[in-house]
Amino acid sequence: MSLKFQITARSARTRARTGVVSTPHGVFDTPAFMPVGTRATVRGLFPGMVARSGAQIILGNTYHLMLRPGGEVVERLGGLHRFSGWTGPMLTDSGGYQAYSMAGINRITETGVTFKSIIDGRDVELTPELAILVQNQLGADIIMAFDDCPPSVDPDAGPVNQTRLRLAAARDAAEAQRTSSRPALRGKRGYDHQARLQLANERTVRWLGRCKAEHARLEGDRVRALFGIVQGGTDLAQREWSAERICNIELPGYAIGGVAVGEQSDQIARVVVHTAPLLPEDKPRYLMGVGYERDLLAAVRAGVDMFDCVLPTRNGRNANAFTSRGQIRLRNAQFGEDSGPLEQGCDCPACQPAGLIGNSWASSSDLPFSRAYIRHLFLAKEMLGPILVSLHNLRHFQRFMSDLRRTVQTDDWDGLLARWPVAHPDNQTASTA
Repeated sequence: MSLKFQITARSARTRARTGVVSTPHGVFDTPAFMPVGTRATVRGLFPGMVARSGAQIILGNTYHLMLRPGGEVVERLGGLHRFSGWTGPMLTDSGGYQAYSMAGINRITETGVTFKSIIDGRDVELTPELAILVQNQLGADIIMAFDDCPPSVDPDAGPVNQTRLRLAAARDAAEAQRTSSRPALRGKRGYDHQARLQLANERTVRWLGRCKAEHARLEGDRVRALFGIVQGGTDLAQREWSAERICNIELPGYAIGGVAVGEQSDQIARVVVHTAPLLPEDKPRYLMGVGYERDLLAAVRAGVDMFDCVLPTRNGRNANAFTSRGQIRLRNAQFGEDSGPLEQGCDCPACQPAGLIGNSWASSSDLPFSRAYIRHLFLAKEMLGPILVSLHNLRHFQRFMSDLRRTVQTDDWDGLLARWPVAHPDNQTASTA
């Protein structure tokens, strides 16, 4: 078996658990937060910096790496680990999310998804078989099945009415007109959300069967662990339908997909709390793309083991620093003469320059970089600003996950919220000074 999962502790008050996942490139503790290295790099940071932030596993993106430099190139150069310089466990997603997020430049059929390349504009067809082939070429320890990710909520209903969802709905309606015999998909607006969820669920099961067959054909002496993905939007009945059929296919692990794509936080929690217990107890459970602290806490309490999100580094590059009380937006004028660190007590290289990195070249001072200085770096468009805040944010999430793992053993959830008010369900990630 290419992956082993051992549960090491369970909460007596919740479904939360801690564990250890063993892979060919080492182990990682769960619950785990995986930084996103879309193009085989966590942007702007050395692999050693990412490791010293506490990250034990990182994620790469199959779609982007397939386009540049290409799976064959990475394979010839020794695989993603050697190519990127990251020696620990790695996970690659399948590209299925791009079928959702790039709805304006793709079309989806039973065969797969055809994209307009974001590099040169050419048509690229990504099928379940090709997604598995490319991921095997990349050589990650955990690879994801190719899935059909629909809009999680009806784009024309409720408070969520975003351009991305409208584009997805328009694409789905057009495809339904071309290929579907289901009258329900041809509603008065050209889109029926329930029918779209059902179609995506059925297609995801069929595609998982194709992924597993291709993985078995390719694997040989390779040791990649294939995870399946449960879809269903915010419809709990659809989630149950998907979970039953996806989990009937024997795999090393399972994921909850199609969340954090436009829903409110309470909707995310509702879906995850309902779906996580439907996944096998003895396999890792992975919630894809979720990153705010309150959402992580709710999911851990529901029994989820793995997470990834671009928030720490994306927000870091945009001068937004995470703290235990909420984000601070460093471009705001109020920080122009603020001599304090990003967060008192944090041991990241921005808050304690000689602490986490531990190398003399990192800083000649033991003093923290001030908020005012880091703000200046952003206003001056200096590279060091995004680097420092990205490192701080990565460390923030790893510190939070470490505290979550301790709390599973103590069951002191009130104490956790006292230390991390940002994780309270009512918190809306508002800025704080």
